[in-house]
Amino acid sequence: MVSKNIVSEMTDLELLKKLKDDKLTFQKLKLFHKTATLDNPIQLRFKRRNIARLLTEINKRRIK
Repeated sequence: MVSKNIVSEMTDLELLKKLKDDKLTFQKLKLFHKTATLDNPIQLRFKRRNIARLLTEINKRRIK
């Protein structure tokens, strides 16, 4: 899980790379969850929230 402090300290390129990786991982988890059982389905919620945190930070930096 990415904490709020770590997200705010990341550079723009790191944020975009992390966002891309998390989106890809989230898609894979969703697909796997539909076809089989995940060991921990709560991972989906955490990934989705981490993606939202990253997007929020990216949008906040664009506004400034």
